[in-house]
Amino acid sequence: MAAAVQDNSRVNLVGMERGAMQDFFTALGEKKFRAAQVLKWIYRHGATDFAVMTDLALPLRRRLGEVATLGLPPVSGERTAADGTRKWLLAMSEGAAVETVFIPERGRGTLCISSQAGCMLNCTFCATARQGFNRNLSSAEIIAQLLIAGRRIPAPETVTNVVLMGMGEPLLNFDNVAAAVRLMVDDCSFGLSRRRVTLSTAGVAPAIVRLAEECPVSLAVSLHAPEDKLRDELVPLNRKYPIAALLEACRVYARSRAGAVTFEYVMLDGVNDSPQQAKQLARLLRGMAAKVNLIPFNPFPGIAYRRSPQTVIDAFREVLLGEGLMTITRRPRGEDIDAACGQLAGRIADRTRRAAQARLH
Repeated sequence: MAAAVQDNSRVNLVGMERGAMQDFFTALGEKKFRAAQVLKWIYRHGATDFAVMTDLALPLRRRLGEVATLGLPPVSGERTAADGTRKWLLAMSEGAAVETVFIPERGRGTLCISSQAGCMLNCTFCATARQGFNRNLSSAEIIAQLLIAGRRIPAPETVTNVVLMGMGEPLLNFDNVAAAVRLMVDDCSFGLSRRRVTLSTAGVAPAIVRLAEECPVSLAVSLHAPEDKLRDELVPLNRKYPIAALLEACRVYARSRAGAVTFEYVMLDGVNDSPQQAKQLARLLRGMAAKVNLIPFNPFPGIAYRRSPQTVIDAFREVLLGEGLMTITRRPRGEDIDAACGQLAGRIADRTRRAAQARLH
């Protein structure tokens, strides 16, 4: 587990699932039910010290202070946008810092969390992709983002929804992401409904099927093109898992959950936003339990793409609605602090040399 969230002489209980924590307490000679008590203290009450866990005997609290920790990564930056969106920069080990974003809305608060330091993929319209890749985040580092946000969001705002749409491809860090998601929905932890946790993927088809079997939550797929040639360019992962394979995995997922899959579609001026492409998209998704989320492109320095005009986005949406596809247009949030979709970059010690190569071209 990463040094940023763990004293190596003690076991970090943050990010530990119920079963593993039961084993931990059994090894201490304690009853398994202690795990549920501690989970509630960490995630429901936001405890930062074992001393406050008053339903544990004092000797056990002292013992926990000796052998365990509740470690979180330090916050090295915090910004608030004009629209109330908040962004935190969290310092991780190995030369990396990741970004986490909270988006307040009437009646809900959405936390966008990261799953990797950087990203292995190379989607051409994404700022994170330009940074290259450092490493996967541990389950502790993923779940810590919820704890940190909970402590820094002013009342009465609160996290009601979590989206794994921050830095990284969640399904390329499957085990750690799944462990964190199981904690999010555990009744003794955050207790979120599975429908209030959304995982966004660029299309790792086999892992979508695995997720359906092991840990189904709401699924969002970054599609962005209605045919393979264009998607190969925008989302290079498509060369490994082309649209047909991806959609078959999505059909399996939708059947297993009896719910619709959301297809995200970034609107790029003159690239993927024509009425003909809207009709192509509608044909592609016909007969699926699907809905479409149109995302106005959020620019960042050094990128040639432009956002489609609002009239073009509206016309694209009308075509999809006319074909019977539930379609919404996402309202950009946090653009003035680079917290909008596709803008998260953090600070990455790149192991792929992608950033350096981009500067040479």
